[in-house]
Amino acid sequence: MFAELSVAELSADYGRIEAAIHYLEENFQAQPSLAEVAAHVGLSEYHFQRLFSRWAGTSPKRFLQFLTIQHAKKLLEESQSILDAAYEAGLSSPSRLHDLFVTHEAITPGEFKQKGAGLTIQYGFHDSPFGECLIALTERGICGLQFVADSDREAALAELKASWPQAAFVEDAEATRPYIGPIFNLSDAEERPSLPLYLKGTNFQIQVWQALLKIPAGTAVSYGTIAQMIGNPKASRAVGSAVGNNPVGYLIPCHRVIRQAGGLGDYRWGSSRKKAILGWEAARYQ
Repeated sequence: MFAELSVAELSADYGRIEAAIHYLEENFQAQPSLAEVAAHVGLSEYHFQRLFSRWAGTSPKRFLQFLTIQHAKKLLEESQSILDAAYEAGLSSPSRLHDLFVTHEAITPGEFKQKGAGLTIQYGFHDSPFGECLIALTERGICGLQFVADSDREAALAELKASWPQAAFVEDAEATRPYIGPIFNLSDAEERPSLPLYLKGTNFQIQVWQALLKIPAGTAVSYGTIAQMIGNPKASRAVGSAVGNNPVGYLIPCHRVIRQAGGLGDYRWGSSRKKAILGWEAARYQ
């Protein structure tokens, strides 16, 4: 079903989905009806129901259940055993845990110090299932993926350039466009192809990002669990900082980290987007 939709259609749908999630966040205690939410995004109940079903592959009622705190708690309670099973099976399982097959190559200390000097970064803006995104690419792999907040392309590009102050930047959407399908797994393929990442970070950050790659789609873990995974159980606060500095959104799934108490927590590109991504994954992989 997902393969039948273009990325542009999915991105357009996401705008209304995000508006609906914002409305629900602001009016949650009133438990708004389907009709009220549909009216808020300018659609009839029928068309809103179809939009949700087309976008998430499930009904609005079921999708919204994924966005509640109880779902976050359920994910947290279940994910540890899922991860244990994945580890025991050599980080593989019959389910489509294709994020585990993503590879990356961390930048060397010397290259880190140079801050991108001599490096050429191609970038492009593209539609995605979760709104517009910015993809940045080097000859060694993807070095950046971030969502564009409030349609502000300039701010997104400025943030990317700040991470690589000495690099040369070339806008080339044709070079970055082929990565959209594999990143968001828009085909019906069982596994995402291996996508090399070119990351600039401290040793601690790299450890955290490696751990994030091991969280199966449709599940979530706490910051404390990530700290345990990297052998530093008292470093939850530092883990949170590293998660927040993830340069390659979605592909390195920082959206799958939630608070120990069950709250979804903050997200660099907005809590509504985080809830939408978790709901999308839960609907598809569970």
